[in-house]
Amino acid sequence: MPESAHTPVAIVGGGPIGIMLALFLDRYSVPSVVFDAQESQPYGPRGNTHNARTMEHYRRLGISVPIRRLGLPADHPADIAYFTRYTGTELSRLPLASRAQRMRQTAATPATDQTPEPVHRANQMYVEAFLYEHARTRPNITLRLGRRITLLRQNATQVELRAERPDGAAERWTARYAVGCDGGRSFVRRSLGVHYEGAGGLDQDVLGRRATAAHLRLPTFHREILTGRRAWSYWSLNSELVMNLIALNGEDEFFLLTSSVDPDTADTGRITDLVRRATGAPLPVEVLGQRPWTPGVALVAQRFTVGRVLLAGDAAHLFTPNGGFGMNTGVDDAANLAWKLAARLHGWGGAGLLATYEAERRPIARRNTAAARELNAGLGAVERPDTLEEDSARGEEARARVGELLRRYGERTHSLGVQLGARYDGSPIVTEDGEPPADSWGTYTPSSVPGGRTPHLWVDDWHGPGSSLFDRLGPGFTLLRLGGRAPDSKELEAAAQAQGMPLTVLDVDLDVARDLYERDLVLVRPDQHVAWRGNQLPTDSGELVALVTGSKAAS
Repeated sequence: MPESAHTPVAIVGGGPIGIMLALFLDRYSVPSVVFDAQESQPYGPRGNTHNARTMEHYRRLGISVPIRRLGLPADHPADIAYFTRYTGTELSRLPLASRAQRMRQTAATPATDQTPEPVHRANQMYVEAFLYEHARTRPNITLRLGRRITLLRQNATQVELRAERPDGAAERWTARYAVGCDGGRSFVRRSLGVHYEGAGGLDQDVLGRRATAAHLRLPTFHREILTGRRAWSYWSLNSELVMNLIALNGEDEFFLLTSSVDPDTADTGRITDLVRRATGAPLPVEVLGQRPWTPGVALVAQRFTVGRVLLAGDAAHLFTPNGGFGMNTGVDDAANLAWKLAARLHGWGGAGLLATYEAERRPIARRNTAAARELNAGLGAVERPDTLEEDSARGEEARARVGELLRRYGERTHSLGVQLGARYDGSPIVTEDGEPPADSWGTYTPSSVPGGRTPHLWVDDWHGPGSSLFDRLGPGFTLLRLGGRAPDSKELEAAAQAQGMPLTVLDVDLDVARDLYERDLVLVRPDQHVAWRGNQLPTDSGELVALVTGSKAAS
Protein backbone atom coordinates (compact mmCIF):
# COMPACT_ATOMS: atom_id res chain seq x y z
CA MET A 1 0.00 0.00 0.00
CA PRO A 2 1.51 3.38 -0.95
CA GLU A 3 1.75 6.07 1.70
CA SER A 4 -1.42 7.68 0.36
CA ALA A 5 -4.14 6.06 -1.72
CA HIS A 6 -7.12 7.66 -3.46
CA THR A 7 -10.71 6.66 -4.17
CA PRO A 8 -13.55 8.67 -5.69
CA VAL A 9 -15.85 7.76 -2.77
CA ALA A 10 -14.87 6.62 0.71
CA ILE A 11 -17.67 4.85 2.57
CA VAL A 12 -17.19 4.67 6.34
CA GLY A 13 -19.19 1.75 7.70
CA GLY A 14 -19.65 -1.66 6.12
CA GLY A 15 -23.15 -2.43 7.31
CA PRO A 16 -26.03 -2.95 4.87
CA ILE A 17 -26.33 0.75 3.99
CA GLY A 18 -22.62 1.17 3.27
CA ILE A 19 -22.56 -1.97 1.14
CA MET A 20 -25.74 -0.99 -0.71
CA LEU A 21 -24.29 2.45 -1.45
CA ALA A 22 -21.17 0.78 -2.83
CA LEU A 23 -23.30 -1.55 -4.98
CA PHE A 24 -25.32 1.35 -6.39
CA LEU A 25 -22.12 3.25 -7.17
CA ASP A 26 -20.72 0.14 -8.85
CA ARG A 27 -23.83 0.06 -11.04
CA TYR A 28 -22.94 3.59 -12.15
CA SER A 29 -19.28 2.59 -12.72
CA VAL A 30 -18.00 4.59 -9.76
CA PRO A 31 -15.24 2.99 -7.66
CA SER A 32 -15.54 3.16 -3.88
CA VAL A 33 -13.69 1.89 -0.82
CA VAL A 34 -15.69 0.63 2.16
CA PHE A 35 -13.99 0.91 5.56
CA ASP A 36 -15.24 -0.99 8.58
CA ALA A 37 -13.70 -1.50 12.02
CA GLN A 38 -14.85 -5.14 12.11
CA GLU A 39 -12.51 -7.65 10.48
CA SER A 40 -15.45 -9.83 9.42
CA GLN A 41 -19.17 -9.40 8.93
CA PRO A 42 -20.75 -9.56 12.43
CA TYR A 43 -23.13 -12.43 13.16
CA GLY A 44 -26.26 -11.68 15.15
CA PRO A 45 -29.90 -10.81 14.41
CA ARG A 46 -30.93 -7.22 13.72
CA GLY A 47 -33.71 -5.97 11.44
CA ASN A 48 -36.09 -8.50 9.90
CA THR A 49 -38.03 -6.66 7.21
CA HIS A 50 -37.01 -5.84 3.65
CA ASN A 51 -39.90 -3.76 2.48
CA ALA A 52 -41.38 -3.46 -0.99
CA ARG A 53 -39.18 -0.49 -1.95
CA THR A 54 -35.99 -2.10 -0.70
CA MET A 55 -36.85 -5.26 -2.65
CA GLU A 56 -37.26 -3.09 -5.76
CA HIS A 57 -33.77 -1.72 -5.16
CA TYR A 58 -32.43 -5.26 -4.82
CA ARG A 59 -34.16 -6.07 -8.11
CA ARG A 60 -32.40 -3.14 -9.81
CA LEU A 61 -29.09 -4.59 -8.65
CA GLY A 62 -30.04 -8.07 -9.88
CA ILE A 63 -30.05 -9.65 -6.41
CA SER A 64 -33.70 -9.83 -5.35
CA VAL A 65 -34.04 -13.50 -6.33
CA PRO A 66 -31.18 -14.85 -4.18
CA ILE A 67 -32.17 -12.58 -1.29
CA ARG A 68 -35.70 -14.04 -1.36
CA ARG A 69 -34.19 -17.45 -0.71
CA LEU A 70 -32.80 -16.24 2.63
CA GLY A 71 -34.58 -16.47 5.96
CA LEU A 72 -37.71 -18.50 6.54
CA PRO A 73 -38.59 -21.54 4.42
CA ALA A 74 -40.75 -20.78 1.38
CA ASP A 75 -43.91 -22.22 2.94
CA HIS A 76 -43.48 -20.70 6.44
CA PRO A 77 -46.33 -18.21 7.15
CA ALA A 78 -45.33 -14.62 7.87
CA ASP A 79 -48.17 -14.16 10.41
CA ILE A 80 -47.93 -11.93 13.46
CA ALA A 81 -49.54 -13.82 16.35
CA TYR A 82 -50.37 -12.62 19.88
CA PHE A 83 -50.78 -14.98 22.85
CA THR A 84 -51.37 -14.62 26.57
CA ARG A 85 -48.53 -17.16 26.82
CA TYR A 86 -47.28 -19.47 24.14
CA THR A 87 -49.08 -22.40 25.79
CA GLY A 88 -52.06 -20.18 26.60
CA THR A 89 -54.72 -18.43 24.51
CA GLU A 90 -54.14 -16.92 21.10
CA LEU A 91 -55.49 -13.37 21.42
CA SER A 92 -55.18 -12.22 17.82
CA ARG A 93 -53.41 -13.03 14.58
CA LEU A 94 -52.54 -10.96 11.55
CA PRO A 95 -52.37 -13.57 8.75
CA LEU A 96 -49.66 -12.85 6.21
CA ALA A 97 -48.66 -14.93 3.21
CA SER A 98 -45.56 -17.10 3.09
CA ARG A 99 -42.83 -16.32 0.58
CA ALA A 100 -44.16 -18.92 -1.86
CA GLN A 101 -47.72 -17.60 -1.54
CA ARG A 102 -46.57 -14.01 -2.05
CA MET A 103 -44.77 -14.86 -5.26
CA ARG A 104 -47.74 -16.86 -6.59
CA GLN A 105 -49.97 -13.89 -5.83
CA THR A 106 -47.55 -11.53 -7.58
CA ALA A 107 -47.57 -13.70 -10.70
CA ALA A 108 -51.36 -13.28 -10.95
CA THR A 109 -51.64 -9.53 -10.33
CA PRO A 110 -53.08 -7.06 -12.88
CA ALA A 111 -50.83 -4.94 -15.09
CA THR A 112 -51.02 -1.91 -12.81
CA ASP A 113 -50.19 -3.72 -9.55
CA GLN A 114 -47.77 -1.62 -7.51
CA THR A 115 -45.83 -4.31 -5.66
CA PRO A 116 -43.69 -6.24 -8.14
CA GLU A 117 -41.42 -7.08 -5.21
CA PRO A 118 -43.54 -7.63 -2.08
CA VAL A 119 -42.09 -7.34 1.42
CA HIS A 120 -39.67 -10.11 2.43
CA ARG A 121 -38.96 -11.34 5.98
CA ALA A 122 -35.31 -12.33 6.35
CA ASN A 123 -33.07 -11.29 9.18
CA GLN A 124 -30.49 -8.67 8.38
CA MET A 125 -27.65 -10.98 9.43
CA TYR A 126 -28.43 -13.35 6.54
CA VAL A 127 -28.87 -10.59 3.97
CA GLU A 128 -25.82 -8.68 5.17
CA ALA A 129 -23.65 -11.78 4.76
CA PHE A 130 -24.96 -12.17 1.21
CA LEU A 131 -24.32 -8.50 0.41
CA TYR A 132 -20.73 -8.78 1.65
CA GLU A 133 -20.02 -11.76 -0.57
CA HIS A 134 -21.74 -10.14 -3.54
CA ALA A 135 -19.78 -6.91 -3.05
CA ARG A 136 -16.53 -8.89 -3.18
CA THR A 137 -17.37 -9.91 -6.75
CA ARG A 138 -17.95 -6.36 -8.01
CA PRO A 139 -15.11 -4.65 -9.90
CA ASN A 140 -15.60 -1.17 -8.46
CA ILE A 141 -15.80 -2.08 -4.75
CA THR A 142 -12.83 -2.42 -2.40
CA LEU A 143 -13.52 -3.69 1.12
CA ARG A 144 -11.06 -2.54 3.78
CA LEU A 145 -12.22 -4.50 6.81
CA GLY A 146 -10.51 -4.19 10.18
CA ARG A 147 -9.82 -0.49 9.48
CA ARG A 148 -11.15 2.04 11.96
CA ILE A 149 -11.36 5.61 10.69
CA THR A 150 -9.62 7.81 13.28
CA LEU A 151 -9.24 11.03 11.28
CA LEU A 152 -11.52 12.75 8.82
CA ARG A 153 -10.96 16.24 7.47
CA GLN A 154 -11.81 18.01 4.25
CA ASN A 155 -10.98 20.98 2.10
CA ALA A 156 -12.48 22.43 -1.06
CA THR A 157 -11.25 19.61 -3.28
CA GLN A 158 -11.03 16.39 -1.26
CA VAL A 159 -11.54 14.49 1.98
CA GLU A 160 -8.62 13.02 3.90
CA LEU A 161 -9.06 9.91 6.05
CA ARG A 162 -6.83 7.93 8.36
CA ALA A 163 -7.67 4.21 8.53
CA GLU A 164 -6.09 2.42 11.49
CA ARG A 165 -5.60 -1.34 11.70
CA PRO A 166 -5.80 -3.32 14.96
CA ASP A 167 -1.97 -3.48 15.16
CA GLY A 168 -1.80 0.31 15.11
CA ALA A 169 -0.53 0.60 11.55
CA ALA A 170 -2.40 3.25 9.58
CA GLU A 171 -3.33 3.95 5.99
CA ARG A 172 -3.85 7.43 4.60
CA TRP A 173 -6.59 7.85 2.04
CA THR A 174 -7.99 10.75 0.06
CA ALA A 175 -11.39 10.82 -1.62
CA ARG A 176 -13.46 13.22 -3.67
CA TYR A 177 -16.36 12.48 -1.33
CA ALA A 178 -16.88 10.55 1.90
CA VAL A 179 -20.12 9.07 3.24
CA GLY A 180 -20.69 8.16 6.88
CA CYS A 181 -22.71 4.95 7.09
CA ASP A 182 -21.22 4.11 10.48
CA GLY A 183 -24.30 3.79 12.63
CA GLY A 184 -25.87 5.56 15.57
CA ARG A 185 -22.52 6.35 17.22
CA SER A 186 -21.12 7.62 13.94
CA PHE A 187 -17.55 8.87 14.10
CA VAL A 188 -18.19 10.73 10.85
CA ARG A 189 -21.21 12.59 12.21
CA ARG A 190 -19.38 13.54 15.40
CA SER A 191 -16.37 14.69 13.38
CA LEU A 192 -18.67 17.06 11.51
CA GLY A 193 -20.10 18.44 14.76
CA VAL A 194 -23.58 17.29 13.74
CA HIS A 195 -26.03 16.17 16.42
CA TYR A 196 -29.31 14.30 16.41
CA GLU A 197 -32.60 16.12 16.89
CA GLY A 198 -35.90 14.57 17.91
CA ALA A 199 -37.48 12.35 20.53
CA GLY A 200 -35.67 9.78 22.67
CA GLY A 201 -37.03 6.50 24.04
CA LEU A 202 -40.60 6.07 25.25
CA ASP A 203 -41.36 5.53 28.95
CA GLN A 204 -43.61 2.46 28.62
CA ASP A 205 -43.58 -1.19 29.67
CA VAL A 206 -44.02 -2.57 26.16
CA LEU A 207 -40.79 -2.04 24.23
CA GLY A 208 -39.98 1.14 26.08
CA ARG A 209 -37.13 2.57 28.17
CA ARG A 210 -34.06 0.35 27.70
CA ALA A 211 -34.72 -3.08 26.29
CA THR A 212 -33.01 -6.40 25.64
CA ALA A 213 -32.46 -8.13 22.32
CA ALA A 214 -31.24 -11.72 22.28
CA HIS A 215 -30.43 -14.45 19.81
CA LEU A 216 -31.91 -17.75 21.00
CA ARG A 217 -32.02 -21.39 20.09
CA LEU A 218 -35.30 -23.02 21.13
CA PRO A 219 -35.11 -26.59 19.77
CA THR A 220 -38.60 -27.68 20.92
CA PHE A 221 -40.60 -24.48 20.35
CA HIS A 222 -42.08 -25.38 16.98
CA ARG A 223 -42.12 -29.11 17.64
CA GLU A 224 -43.79 -29.17 21.07
CA ILE A 225 -45.06 -25.71 22.07
CA LEU A 226 -46.70 -24.17 19.02
CA THR A 227 -47.81 -27.13 16.98
CA GLY A 228 -50.55 -25.34 15.02
CA ARG A 229 -50.19 -22.69 12.30
CA ARG A 230 -46.75 -21.15 12.50
CA ALA A 231 -45.98 -17.43 12.45
CA TRP A 232 -43.08 -15.11 11.76
CA SER A 233 -43.60 -13.05 14.93
CA TYR A 234 -44.85 -14.57 18.21
CA TRP A 235 -45.90 -12.18 20.98
CA SER A 236 -46.45 -13.25 24.58
CA LEU A 237 -48.52 -10.55 26.26
CA ASN A 238 -49.97 -10.62 29.78
CA SER A 239 -50.06 -8.50 32.94
CA GLU A 240 -46.64 -9.84 33.97
CA LEU A 241 -44.53 -9.46 30.81
CA VAL A 242 -44.43 -8.70 27.11
CA MET A 243 -42.05 -10.46 24.76
CA ASN A 244 -41.70 -10.92 21.01
CA LEU A 245 -40.03 -13.97 19.46
CA ILE A 246 -39.23 -13.57 15.77
CA ALA A 247 -38.59 -16.77 13.82
CA LEU A 248 -35.24 -16.62 12.03
CA ASN A 249 -34.78 -19.92 10.21
CA GLY A 250 -38.22 -21.48 10.66
CA GLU A 251 -36.77 -24.19 12.85
CA ASP A 252 -34.97 -23.46 16.10
CA GLU A 253 -33.44 -19.95 15.98
CA PHE A 254 -35.30 -16.88 17.21
CA PHE A 255 -34.75 -13.17 17.81
CA LEU A 256 -36.10 -11.99 21.19
CA LEU A 257 -37.16 -8.39 21.84
CA THR A 258 -38.40 -7.36 25.30
CA SER A 259 -38.46 -4.65 27.93
CA SER A 260 -39.49 -7.18 30.60
CA VAL A 261 -35.90 -7.85 31.65
CA ASP A 262 -33.34 -5.18 32.53
CA PRO A 263 -30.54 -5.24 29.92
CA ASP A 264 -28.00 -4.42 32.63
CA THR A 265 -28.85 -7.63 34.50
CA ALA A 266 -30.07 -9.76 31.58
CA ASP A 267 -27.73 -12.71 31.95
CA THR A 268 -28.41 -16.15 30.49
CA GLY A 269 -30.36 -17.25 33.54
CA ARG A 270 -32.74 -14.26 33.55
CA ILE A 271 -33.37 -14.49 29.81
CA THR A 272 -34.05 -18.22 30.08
CA ASP A 273 -36.44 -17.66 32.98
CA LEU A 274 -38.29 -14.93 31.04
CA VAL A 275 -38.73 -17.14 27.98
CA ARG A 276 -40.07 -19.99 30.09
CA ARG A 277 -42.54 -17.70 31.89
CA ALA A 278 -43.65 -16.25 28.54
CA THR A 279 -44.15 -19.80 27.30
CA GLY A 280 -45.77 -21.26 30.38
CA ALA A 281 -43.58 -24.35 30.11
CA PRO A 282 -39.97 -25.32 31.00
CA LEU A 283 -38.71 -25.53 27.42
CA PRO A 284 -34.94 -25.74 26.71
CA VAL A 285 -33.36 -22.34 25.96
CA GLU A 286 -29.90 -21.61 24.58
CA VAL A 287 -28.83 -17.95 24.58
CA LEU A 288 -26.49 -17.39 21.62
CA GLY A 289 -26.04 -13.66 22.14
CA GLN A 290 -27.63 -10.54 23.61
CA ARG A 291 -27.40 -6.75 23.58
CA PRO A 292 -29.20 -3.72 25.02
CA TRP A 293 -31.15 -1.30 22.85
CA THR A 294 -33.45 1.71 23.25
CA PRO A 295 -36.91 1.50 21.66
CA GLY A 296 -39.04 4.52 20.85
CA VAL A 297 -36.36 6.83 19.49
CA ALA A 298 -37.12 9.11 16.54
CA LEU A 299 -33.83 10.93 15.95
CA VAL A 300 -32.71 12.75 12.81
CA ALA A 301 -29.33 14.39 12.22
CA GLN A 302 -29.29 18.18 12.02
CA ARG A 303 -27.48 17.95 8.69
CA PHE A 304 -27.03 15.19 6.12
CA THR A 305 -24.35 17.05 4.16
CA VAL A 306 -21.35 19.12 5.25
CA GLY A 307 -19.10 20.02 2.36
CA ARG A 308 -17.86 16.84 0.70
CA VAL A 309 -18.99 14.58 3.56
CA LEU A 310 -22.49 13.09 3.70
CA LEU A 311 -24.44 10.89 6.12
CA ALA A 312 -26.73 7.94 5.41
CA GLY A 313 -28.53 5.21 7.34
CA ASP A 314 -28.34 5.20 11.14
CA ALA A 315 -25.68 7.90 11.05
CA ALA A 316 -28.41 10.18 9.67
CA HIS A 317 -31.46 8.83 11.52
CA LEU A 318 -32.26 6.43 14.36
CA PHE A 319 -35.50 4.44 14.52
CA THR A 320 -37.46 2.28 16.88
CA PRO A 321 -37.95 -1.05 15.05
CA ASN A 322 -41.76 -0.91 14.95
CA GLY A 323 -42.76 -1.09 11.30
CA GLY A 324 -39.31 -2.14 10.14
CA PHE A 325 -38.56 1.31 8.69
CA GLY A 326 -34.96 1.90 9.80
CA MET A 327 -32.76 -0.11 7.45
CA ASN A 328 -35.23 0.39 4.61
CA THR A 329 -35.07 4.18 4.94
CA GLY A 330 -31.29 3.88 4.84
CA VAL A 331 -31.38 1.83 1.64
CA ASP A 332 -33.53 4.55 0.06
CA ASP A 333 -30.94 7.11 1.24
CA ALA A 334 -28.28 5.16 -0.64
CA ALA A 335 -30.40 4.97 -3.79
CA ASN A 336 -30.96 8.74 -3.73
CA LEU A 337 -27.35 9.61 -2.98
CA ALA A 338 -25.54 7.19 -5.31
CA TRP A 339 -26.76 8.60 -8.61
CA LYS A 340 -26.00 12.14 -7.49
CA LEU A 341 -22.44 11.25 -6.49
CA ALA A 342 -22.04 9.45 -9.82
CA ALA A 343 -23.38 12.44 -11.74
CA ARG A 344 -20.90 14.77 -10.08
CA LEU A 345 -17.98 12.39 -10.54
CA HIS A 346 -18.83 11.69 -14.19
CA GLY A 347 -19.16 15.41 -14.86
CA TRP A 348 -22.81 15.77 -15.86
CA GLY A 349 -24.24 16.63 -12.44
CA GLY A 350 -24.50 20.33 -11.65
CA ALA A 351 -23.03 22.18 -8.69
CA GLY A 352 -26.38 22.17 -6.89
CA LEU A 353 -27.09 18.47 -7.23
CA LEU A 354 -25.57 17.07 -4.03
CA ALA A 355 -27.34 19.67 -1.90
CA THR A 356 -30.63 18.09 -2.96
CA TYR A 357 -29.73 14.88 -1.10
CA GLU A 358 -30.38 16.52 2.27
CA ALA A 359 -33.30 18.54 0.90
CA GLU A 360 -35.03 15.38 -0.30
CA ARG A 361 -34.08 12.77 2.28
CA ARG A 362 -34.16 14.64 5.60
CA PRO A 363 -37.94 15.26 5.43
CA ILE A 364 -38.45 11.56 4.68
CA ALA A 365 -36.34 10.65 7.73
CA ARG A 366 -38.51 12.88 9.92
CA ARG A 367 -41.67 11.36 8.44
CA ASN A 368 -40.56 7.75 8.83
CA THR A 369 -39.06 8.05 12.31
CA ALA A 370 -42.30 9.70 13.50
CA ALA A 371 -44.36 6.86 11.99
CA ALA A 372 -42.24 4.21 13.73
CA ARG A 373 -42.44 6.00 17.08
CA GLU A 374 -46.22 6.32 16.82
CA LEU A 375 -46.50 2.60 16.10
CA ASN A 376 -44.33 1.92 19.13
CA ALA A 377 -46.52 4.11 21.33
CA GLY A 378 -49.65 2.45 19.94
CA LEU A 379 -48.44 -0.98 20.98
CA GLY A 380 -47.61 0.33 24.46
CA ALA A 381 -51.16 1.66 24.79
CA VAL A 382 -52.73 -1.79 24.46
CA GLU A 383 -54.06 -2.71 27.89
CA ARG A 384 -52.95 -5.86 29.77
CA PRO A 385 -55.51 -6.30 32.56
CA ASP A 386 -54.97 -8.67 35.48
CA THR A 387 -57.98 -10.68 34.29
CA LEU A 388 -56.40 -11.47 30.90
CA GLU A 389 -55.47 -15.03 31.88
CA GLU A 390 -58.41 -15.62 34.20
CA ASP A 391 -60.59 -18.67 33.50
CA SER A 392 -63.86 -16.78 33.87
CA ALA A 393 -66.35 -14.68 31.98
CA ARG A 394 -64.34 -11.60 32.95
CA GLY A 395 -61.23 -13.22 31.53
CA GLU A 396 -62.98 -14.16 28.31
CA GLU A 397 -64.26 -10.60 27.90
CA ALA A 398 -60.79 -9.17 28.58
CA ARG A 399 -59.18 -11.46 26.01
CA ALA A 400 -61.75 -10.52 23.38
CA ARG A 401 -61.22 -6.81 24.06
CA VAL A 402 -57.42 -6.99 24.01
CA GLY A 403 -57.50 -9.22 20.95
CA GLU A 404 -59.53 -6.60 19.09
CA LEU A 405 -57.07 -3.86 20.12
CA LEU A 406 -54.19 -6.00 18.87
CA ARG A 407 -56.01 -6.67 15.60
CA ARG A 408 -56.42 -2.94 15.03
CA TYR A 409 -52.80 -2.33 15.93
CA GLY A 410 -51.66 -5.10 13.58
CA GLU A 411 -53.60 -3.61 10.71
CA ARG A 412 -51.79 -0.30 11.24
CA THR A 413 -48.48 -2.04 10.59
CA HIS A 414 -49.54 -2.48 6.93
CA SER A 415 -47.40 0.45 5.83
CA LEU A 416 -47.32 0.42 2.04
CA GLY A 417 -47.66 4.20 2.06
CA VAL A 418 -44.47 4.53 4.11
CA GLN A 419 -42.71 1.96 1.94
CA LEU A 420 -43.55 3.36 -1.50
CA GLY A 421 -44.92 6.83 -0.83
CA ALA A 422 -41.76 8.89 -0.26
CA ARG A 423 -42.08 12.10 -2.27
CA TYR A 424 -39.65 14.91 -3.04
CA ASP A 425 -42.16 17.67 -3.68
CA GLY A 426 -40.52 21.09 -3.67
CA SER A 427 -37.10 19.70 -4.56
CA PRO A 428 -35.11 22.07 -6.80
CA ILE A 429 -34.49 19.23 -9.27
CA VAL A 430 -38.17 18.27 -9.62
CA THR A 431 -40.67 20.22 -11.71
CA GLU A 432 -44.09 21.19 -10.40
CA ASP A 433 -47.08 19.79 -12.26
CA GLY A 434 -50.29 18.81 -10.55
CA GLU A 435 -51.44 17.97 -7.04
CA PRO A 436 -49.62 15.05 -5.38
CA PRO A 437 -51.69 12.38 -3.64
CA ALA A 438 -52.24 12.77 0.10
CA ASP A 439 -49.59 11.16 2.27
CA SER A 440 -50.78 8.00 3.99
CA TRP A 441 -48.88 5.45 6.06
CA GLY A 442 -51.10 2.56 5.11
CA THR A 443 -51.92 3.09 1.45
CA TYR A 444 -49.93 4.05 -1.62
CA THR A 445 -51.56 5.90 -4.50
CA PRO A 446 -49.55 5.66 -7.74
CA SER A 447 -49.13 9.02 -9.45
CA SER A 448 -46.90 10.49 -12.13
CA VAL A 449 -46.99 13.90 -10.42
CA PRO A 450 -43.26 14.75 -10.34
CA GLY A 451 -41.47 13.97 -7.09
CA GLY A 452 -42.87 10.52 -6.35
CA ARG A 453 -41.88 6.98 -7.18
CA THR A 454 -42.54 6.07 -10.79
CA PRO A 455 -45.78 4.06 -10.91
CA HIS A 456 -45.17 0.40 -11.58
CA LEU A 457 -46.49 -1.44 -14.61
CA TRP A 458 -46.20 -5.01 -15.85
CA VAL A 459 -45.53 -4.80 -19.59
CA ASP A 460 -46.39 -8.44 -20.38
CA ASP A 461 -48.38 -11.30 -18.88
CA TRP A 462 -45.40 -13.31 -17.62
CA HIS A 463 -44.55 -11.16 -14.59
CA GLY A 464 -41.01 -12.55 -14.55
CA PRO A 465 -37.55 -11.01 -15.04
CA GLY A 466 -37.81 -8.31 -17.68
CA SER A 467 -41.59 -8.06 -17.34
CA SER A 468 -41.59 -5.06 -15.01
CA LEU A 469 -41.36 -1.56 -16.42
CA PHE A 470 -38.68 -1.06 -13.77
CA ASP A 471 -36.57 -3.77 -15.45
CA ARG A 472 -36.46 -1.69 -18.63
CA LEU A 473 -35.51 1.67 -17.16
CA GLY A 474 -31.98 2.74 -17.99
CA PRO A 475 -29.23 3.23 -15.37
CA GLY A 476 -29.40 7.00 -15.94
CA PHE A 477 -32.49 9.03 -16.75
CA THR A 478 -35.27 7.39 -18.77
CA LEU A 479 -37.82 9.18 -20.95
CA LEU A 480 -41.04 7.16 -21.14
CA ARG A 481 -43.01 7.63 -24.36
CA LEU A 482 -46.43 6.28 -23.47
CA GLY A 483 -49.47 4.97 -25.30
CA GLY A 484 -48.03 4.82 -28.82
CA ARG A 485 -48.85 8.43 -29.70
CA ALA A 486 -46.13 10.35 -27.85
CA PRO A 487 -44.36 13.19 -29.69
CA ASP A 488 -40.81 13.05 -30.97
CA SER A 489 -38.12 13.33 -28.27
CA LYS A 490 -35.06 14.28 -30.37
CA GLU A 491 -34.68 17.73 -28.81
CA LEU A 492 -34.50 16.32 -25.29
CA GLU A 493 -32.11 13.60 -26.41
CA ALA A 494 -29.84 16.24 -27.94
CA ALA A 495 -29.97 18.40 -24.81
CA ALA A 496 -29.10 15.39 -22.63
CA GLN A 497 -26.20 14.50 -24.91
CA ALA A 498 -24.89 18.06 -24.74
CA GLN A 499 -24.94 17.91 -20.93
CA GLY A 500 -23.46 14.38 -20.88
CA MET A 501 -26.55 13.17 -19.02
CA PRO A 502 -27.24 9.48 -19.70
CA LEU A 503 -30.74 9.13 -21.17
CA THR A 504 -32.66 6.07 -22.30
CA VAL A 505 -35.79 6.55 -24.41
CA LEU A 506 -38.36 3.82 -23.73
CA ASP A 507 -41.53 3.42 -25.79
CA VAL A 508 -44.39 1.76 -23.89
CA ASP A 509 -47.11 1.32 -26.49
CA LEU A 510 -49.86 0.32 -24.07
CA ASP A 511 -53.06 2.24 -23.44
CA VAL A 512 -52.97 1.11 -19.80
CA ALA A 513 -49.59 2.84 -19.44
CA ARG A 514 -50.94 6.13 -20.78
CA ASP A 515 -53.95 5.87 -18.48
CA LEU A 516 -51.74 5.17 -15.45
CA TYR A 517 -49.33 8.04 -16.12
CA GLU A 518 -51.87 10.54 -17.54
CA ARG A 519 -49.22 12.07 -19.80
CA ASP A 520 -47.54 11.17 -23.09
CA LEU A 521 -44.02 11.84 -21.81
CA VAL A 522 -42.52 11.17 -18.35
CA LEU A 523 -38.89 11.74 -17.38
CA VAL A 524 -37.70 9.28 -14.73
CA ARG A 525 -34.60 9.84 -12.60
CA PRO A 526 -31.98 7.13 -11.96
CA ASP A 527 -33.59 6.44 -8.55
CA GLN A 528 -36.97 5.79 -10.25
CA HIS A 529 -38.60 9.02 -9.06
CA VAL A 530 -40.44 11.19 -11.60
CA ALA A 531 -38.58 14.39 -12.48
CA TRP A 532 -40.91 15.85 -15.14
CA ARG A 533 -43.98 15.00 -17.20
CA GLY A 534 -45.87 16.54 -20.11
CA ASN A 535 -47.74 15.94 -23.33
CA GLN A 536 -45.15 17.90 -25.26
CA LEU A 537 -41.47 18.58 -24.70
CA PRO A 538 -40.79 21.91 -22.97
CA THR A 539 -39.97 24.90 -25.14
CA ASP A 540 -36.33 24.68 -24.02
CA SER A 541 -35.22 21.09 -23.41
CA GLY A 542 -31.81 22.37 -22.32
CA GLU A 543 -33.40 24.19 -19.39
CA LEU A 544 -35.15 21.00 -18.28
CA VAL A 545 -31.91 19.03 -18.44
CA ALA A 546 -30.13 21.76 -16.47
CA LEU A 547 -32.85 21.71 -13.81
CA VAL A 548 -33.03 17.93 -13.26
CA THR A 549 -29.23 17.62 -13.12
CA GLY A 550 -28.84 20.36 -10.52
CA SER A 551 -27.23 22.81 -12.94
CA LYS A 552 -29.85 25.47 -12.24
CA ALA A 553 -32.38 26.21 -9.53
CA ALA A 554 -36.05 25.46 -10.12
CA SER A 555 -37.96 28.51 -11.23
